Amino acid sequence: MAYYVFLTNFTDQGVKSVRETTKRADAFRAMADRSGAKVHTLLWTLGKHDVVAIVEAPDDLTATALSLSISALGNIKTQTLKAFDAADMNKILAKMG
Repeated sequence: MAYYVFLTNFTDQGVKSVRETTKRADAFRAMADRSGAKVHTLLWTLGKHDVVAIVEAPDDLTATALSLSISALGNIKTQTLKAFDAADMNKILAKMG
């Protein structure tokens, strides 16, 4: 399984219905579970992004489908980053020339 960081921002539609944001977060967790992914952390933030989620998914295709699925609902825009834990980073470092 791989880790992904979802950086999200509310759209105008999402801000208008912001009172539903925690319910939408629950729906996101359920959507992730159905797709074979797991939401480890979901935090509302101050600054450049409105919500940050740490998601574990079996592959890039699953993570991308999840990101597109939640974006298609119109409440948020996402930027997805692939992330590496220390074990993966050690493997990467071992491959360096």
